[in-house]
Amino acid sequence: MTQHTPAAGLPCSGLIGYCRAGFEKELAGEIDDLAAEAGLIGFVRAQPDTGYVVFETFEPVPLGSLGTATDWRRPCFARQLLPYFARVEDLPERDRATPIVDAVKASGQRFCGVVLETPDTDEAKQRSGFCKRFTEPLTRALEKAGCLRSSRTGLPVLHVLFTDATTAWLAAGLDGQCAPWTMGIPRLRMPSNAPSRSTMKLAEAFMTLLEEGERENILRAGQRAVDLGAAPGGWTWQLVHRGLRVTAIDNGPLRDSVMATEMVEHLKADGFTWRPQRSVDWMVCDMVEQPSRIASLMAEWIATGKCRYTIFNLKLPMKRRLEAVEQCRELIRKRLNSVGPFDLRIKHLYHDREEVTAFLTLKR
Repeated sequence: MTQHTPAAGLPCSGLIGYCRAGFEKELAGEIDDLAAEAGLIGFVRAQPDTGYVVFETFEPVPLGSLGTATDWRRPCFARQLLPYFARVEDLPERDRATPIVDAVKASGQRFCGVVLETPDTDEAKQRSGFCKRFTEPLTRALEKAGCLRSSRTGLPVLHVLFTDATTAWLAAGLDGQCAPWTMGIPRLRMPSNAPSRSTMKLAEAFMTLLEEGERENILRAGQRAVDLGAAPGGWTWQLVHRGLRVTAIDNGPLRDSVMATEMVEHLKADGFTWRPQRSVDWMVCDMVEQPSRIASLMAEWIATGKCRYTIFNLKLPMKRRLEAVEQCRELIRKRLNSVGPFDLRIKHLYHDREEVTAFLTLKR
């Protein structure tokens, strides 16, 4: 490779997004809207239970023209969102590296690293072992061809997504635009003394919905928090172990391991009607209720200054999931429109199932 094409000039064939299997339809709708906003002309391809969605443009477009359409944080149902520049098919079993290297060379783009991935499906997970074994030889082949410059800053990361044993999609991961985790999935371990697996959901929400600087500045030990619908205490436990003092609201009991921290006040009350006597830093909510009712409650807490920040779950209907999310956005917008500008971020997390998790605050 004798020439180096700036990342902005990399000719892309479209967008590829990763999602939880079964949510392809919702992600397809979001990517279609993003593509239309960016002025892309093409079509969406989505097959049920494949774990990924593709928007294919009719003509290649330079990466620099895509703007924020490649920002993985924008679509709720995307774990990862990338501009792809090639699809390599009919990979030979004995030499998959050569066709991939040839496609990268043809793009004219250098990369600072390479990540091998599969969709998050039971079938695709069987190829995870291959990805681990193949990473080193592919990296060597790319380095030999001059396609990798690990010492160079500002270059994109090469993502190689194997959607089946003989097909690889090649995409460019831009720093600050793509999820920083392989397959878009943060790797978290279940704490041994946590009262429930729901604590993982709040831990992932802090990692995914907040930037690193935000976690340092707005999530600090010594703050006061409220947990609505706290039992058995998974979210309260997560807050306490970050040094926050928590008022847990639930008519049900909390686990002994939560109460033993001596940083929790448990009040048996209705999470929809209870309010603190003075404002708190954080309010979190994982109550099982219609999403519109939860969204309205969260907006009310923020609008009236009962809390500065909130993270909450919206339990979605089996059908019309995307419509339910948009309805909640609109309810929040209407309530806060006269209060001031606000920041609402919604994501379908790895630890979510039929729900999404949101962060809401007023912009200050």
